[in-house]
Amino acid sequence: MIEVTTPAQLTYDERGLIPCVVQQYDTGEVLMVAWMNEESVGLTLERGTTWFWSRSRQELWNKGATSGNMQQVRELWTDCDSDTLLVKVDSPGPACHTGARSCFFKRVEP
Repeated sequence: MIEVTTPAQLTYDERGLIPCVVQQYDTGEVLMVAWMNEESVGLTLERGTTWFWSRSRQELWNKGATSGNMQQVRELWTDCDSDTLLVKVDSPGPACHTGARSCFFKRVEP
């Protein structure tokens, strides 16, 4: 069952933020997790590329704007509580600031 949610129905935390998991649309590979606010959600939907809120810099950023590895949005989903986003993208290059394809390359072991 697929339900449709509008941006106005999203639930943000006390800082006005919502976590966002970024996934390669065709492989399911998890690329990164970032934060969005109401403005970055709007820009993402309007422009078709991922926009996030940087908690450390306190500013919006368009993923790939400086590196050239822009993430083209294919689908935007929310979980059952509308308090976490999943954005499925076509990511042509590295998603991680380290240059790795995915930010998830460190395995936790006992």
